[in-house]
Amino acid sequence: MMAKRGRPAGFDRSEALDRAMEMFWERGYEGTTLEDLQESMGNISPTSFYHAFGSKEALFRLVVEKYRQTVGGPALNALDESPTVREAVHEMLRLTAESFCRPGKPHGCMLVLGATNCSPANAAPQEYLRSIRQQTPTVLRRRLARAVAEGDLAASADLTSIAAFYATVLHGMAVRAGDGASKKALMAAVDGAMAAWPALTH
Repeated sequence: MMAKRGRPAGFDRSEALDRAMEMFWERGYEGTTLEDLQESMGNISPTSFYHAFGSKEALFRLVVEKYRQTVGGPALNALDESPTVREAVHEMLRLTAESFCRPGKPHGCMLVLGATNCSPANAAPQEYLRSIRQQTPTVLRRRLARAVAEGDLAASADLTSIAAFYATVLHGMAVRAGDGASKKALMAAVDGAMAAWPALTH
């Protein structure tokens, strides 16, 4: 039987990325095979796959960026745009919790769960996600520092500790959601994290 040539008529790159994103999100990098990806994209041939995306790892990186912009975008926007830093952190946590439990979508966070404890052959994707996760405290600390500059947060506040705490809450919720925790349970964690705000920011 001859191998298929070219991409199927009507191949939609954006739709293919969406399908790949859900697959990597649900199964992780190592749990997703090249054959799975080809099939999800309409049974395209290996040659067509490589022409379109370069490699499985290159596709994974494209998908991660799409995930960050689409699934993660609203929470980051809220962190930046909310009028006070307390509202910003609260809204970021709330929207993140919602994104982890969307009906019909994989639960948890692809950035946290997508490539962990990988084999040495897949160390690069694992390190790629680790480097992204390590940015979380930095992003939070930047918003906190802005609040200090705007007079919205006491200059005496320990910004590094506050950022570390809320980054840990974020990543912890991702793992809990991946293990099946309900939206109600995650929202309870958000409420608890915000109850700690006065003690953390005094």
